[in-house]
Amino acid sequence: MTKVNTKNIYRADQVGSLLRPEKIKNARRKLEAGEITADALRQIENEEIKRVVEKQKEAGLGAVTDGEFRRAWWHFDFLENLTGVEGYWSGDGIQFQGKQTKSRAIRVTGKLGFDDHPFLEDFKFLNEQAGEHTAKVTIPSPSMLHFRGEVDPAAYPDEAVFFEDLAAAYKTAIGKFYEAGCRYLQLDDTAWAYLCSDEQKEKLREKGLDPEYLVEKYLETINNAVADRPDDMTITMHICRGNFRSTWISSGGYEPVAAEIFGKLNIDGFFLEYDTERAGGFEPLRHVNRDDLTIVLGLITSKHGELEDKEEVKQRIEEASKYVPLDQLALSPQCGFASTEEGNLLTEEEQWEKIRHVVQIAEEVWS
Repeated sequence: MTKVNTKNIYRADQVGSLLRPEKIKNARRKLEAGEITADALRQIENEEIKRVVEKQKEAGLGAVTDGEFRRAWWHFDFLENLTGVEGYWSGDGIQFQGKQTKSRAIRVTGKLGFDDHPFLEDFKFLNEQAGEHTAKVTIPSPSMLHFRGEVDPAAYPDEAVFFEDLAAAYKTAIGKFYEAGCRYLQLDDTAWAYLCSDEQKEKLREKGLDPEYLVEKYLETINNAVADRPDDMTITMHICRGNFRSTWISSGGYEPVAAEIFGKLNIDGFFLEYDTERAGGFEPLRHVNRDDLTIVLGLITSKHGELEDKEEVKQRIEEASKYVPLDQLALSPQCGFASTEEGNLLTEEEQWEKIRHVVQIAEEVWS
């Protein structure tokens, strides 16, 4: 559980989501059928979160999450509970390689804010279970509301005001999480990976969006959102190229946005997908220009159960250290194991083997 620098970033970590237990899946089905109450579901979630937190501790992790067990999605559950945002069922889901998600979507219908958000109580429960370990909160980055949501022009005729209010809502959220005891918060952001892909950037242009403008506005909005965080609060960002039922969306190395995210985003660390060639090489890490910025290398895939060769992983960490000092590097899976409640195509035991693999490799590299 050796920490990196003075912040609560660990040599061995995990992105956040874990495979949903059958008990929770069954309870959700029963709730939808009217066979149990929401309180009964929450009690089952509580029991399974207690269990999974202990499993993370046993695996050797220093920071623990609730596995996102109370969510259906990694992003929509948080975003649609912001003031001024609503979720709805649309005609189409999000298209991955050969698979499509359920047709959930979000839209901004009024002034944005953060008030009485259910994730606060969810965090408090996790924090109680964490004990001496660090309770890590994972929420979508501010940019995901703009990237994945629709904005009603009647609510925000001026997009500049939208981004100002979005940053303010997140600033409030960060303060509320801190008051609740949170000292480690992770922003999940797939938009940056889209902005690394020539194919996805062309699709954005076809929708009338300017990728360069998005880079500028997302950078500005995130920095405004995190500007007032206390010194003892760690904020990191996870970037990946899609994760649904072991499939993906985009490809492309980090070079197109590397100077901006590594050089200008005012956060403490990045969790970077690096388990396949789709993420490119380590050369973009040359843009890391701060000695207090940690790069968590996602070299272990969460998309299948086969364990990576330990020596090959160590070799890749050594390659990355040519661009970022070893003391600023850490290791994790490339993404969560269940970005949506359906989960990736591996067993729960394979999931724990992956996490233990991360811990063992980290202990050998940074011992």
